[in-house]
Amino acid sequence: MNSVQTNSAISVDCVIFGFDGADLKVLLVRRRTYDPLYHDMELKLPGAMIRENETLPQAASRVLEASTGLKGIYLKQTSIFSDPYRVDEEELRWICNYHGIDTDRVVTVGYYALVKLDRGMLSYTTAQGAEWKNVDDVKNLIMDHMDILSDALTVLQKEILLSSIAFQLLPKKFTVRQLQNLLEAVFGVEIDNRNFRKKLFSSGILIETDEMEKHVNHKPARLYMLNKTAFAAKEKARKVQILPSWL
Repeated sequence: MNSVQTNSAISVDCVIFGFDGADLKVLLVRRRTYDPLYHDMELKLPGAMIRENETLPQAASRVLEASTGLKGIYLKQTSIFSDPYRVDEEELRWICNYHGIDTDRVVTVGYYALVKLDRGMLSYTTAQGAEWKNVDDVKNLIMDHMDILSDALTVLQKEILLSSIAFQLLPKKFTVRQLQNLLEAVFGVEIDNRNFRKKLFSSGILIETDEMEKHVNHKPARLYMLNKTAFAAKEKARKVQILPSWL
C-alpha cells in the first residue's frame, strides 16, 4: 500500500489498445482479490484511485507504466464517468476495503493509450497477469468499463481519421496489408484493397524501403515507413482527407 494518501472519490481507468497485425486488442486485468459475486465479471480495465499529490494525467501515466512498463507513449483523456450509481454497493465496499478509504461514490476519468504489440510487450503484460483480448470479443466487464471501452473506441475512430495516430499501433516499418488490417479492425468494415492501395500511394504519406517481410508463410510484401513530413504538412493545411476516402 502506497504511503501517499489516496483521493477517496476520483479514479482513472485506461483503455490500452494494441494491434497484432490482424486484430485490435485491448489490455484487461483481473481484480486483485477474488469475489464469488463477480466470478464471471472479474475482467476490468487497468485503473487506480488518484493520489493526492498527483494530477489526473500523472495518475493515468502511472497506471499505464504499471500495466505495460512504458513511459511517454500516446495517452489521451476521453470522458468523465460520474453516474452516482456507476459503482454498486458490493463493488464500492471492495474498493473502500482495498484502498482503505471511505466514500459513497467514485467518479472516474477515462484515458486511452496506443502501444505496439511486440514480443517484449506481450511478455511483460503476461508476466503482470494481464490479458490482451480482441476488442470485438469483449462483452462483459465490471462496473461501467464496457462504456469506458466503447467511448475510447469512438474517440480513436474520430482521431485516426484526422491524424497519424494509426501509426502508433504499427511497427516502424510495416506492410500496406498491415495498415489496411488495422483500419478494418478499428472501424469494423471491409476496405476495397485495390482502391485503398491506389489512394494510399497517391497520398505521398509513405516512404518505400528496400526491405521485405521476413519469416512469413506467403510471398513477402514490401515494407514502408510513414513520411512524417508529408503527413504533418497535410495536417497543417487541414487536408488530411486520406483516411476518410478509404472507408
